[in-house]
Amino acid sequence: MRLRNVTGSREVIADSRFVVHEPKEHKGKWAEVFGNDRPIHIEIGMGKGRFMMDLASANPEINYIGIEKYSTVLLRAIQKMEERELPNLKFIRMDAEDICEVFAKGEIAKIYLNFSDPWPKDRHAKRRLPSKEFLARYNEFLASEGRLEFKTDNTALFDFALEELEPAGWKLEAMTRDLHHDEKMFEGNIMTEYEEKFSSMGNPIYKYIIYR
Repeated sequence: MRLRNVTGSREVIADSRFVVHEPKEHKGKWAEVFGNDRPIHIEIGMGKGRFMMDLASANPEINYIGIEKYSTVLLRAIQKMEERELPNLKFIRMDAEDICEVFAKGEIAKIYLNFSDPWPKDRHAKRRLPSKEFLARYNEFLASEGRLEFKTDNTALFDFALEELEPAGWKLEAMTRDLHHDEKMFEGNIMTEYEEKFSSMGNPIYKYIIYR
C-alpha cells in the first residue's frame, strides 16, 4: 500500500492528547494511563481507527489501545477522535517489533490483528504479524486466559497464519473461511474499513481465534 505523506502529520500527532507519546514509560502501568483497572485490548495495525472506535464505543467497560506505525494513517484516527472522543481509547505510534518494550507480562487481555500487511515475499515472513516470531512476542504480555483474533481476506496469509500456530505453541479455538456466512462467528462482528470494502466485492473474510 502506497501512503501519501501528509504535511504536518507528525506535528499533529506529537500535540494530540489522544496519543500516548512515551509508551515504554508506561510498561506495567497502563491502568494508571486509563485511571482504572479494566481489561485492556489492543489492535496492532489499526489503520484509520474505525474498528477500535466502534469497539470502544460499544464496550465502555474495556480499555482499548490502537497501535499504528504510519503517521499519515494515525492522523486520520486522531481526526475521528476529535469528532467522537472516547475516554477508553488511546493511540500509540510505533512499530510492532518493539511491542514487548511497551507492555508487561499479563497486561493485555486481548489482541486484534485485522487485514495485516501480507508481506508476500518469503524473505519477509518474519515481519508478518501472525508469524511465529510475532506470536512469541505476544506471548510475553498477553494474559494467561487471553485471546488473539485475526481477520484477513488474503488466502495465502491465512494459510500461513494457521501453519504458524503449532510451532509457536498456540492453539486454535475457532476458525472460519467465510466469516460473513458463519452465523456463530459473525455474531457481534465489528467491521473494519477494509472488511467492508472487500466483503462488498464478494471476497470471503477469514478469521481465527487462538490461545496458548
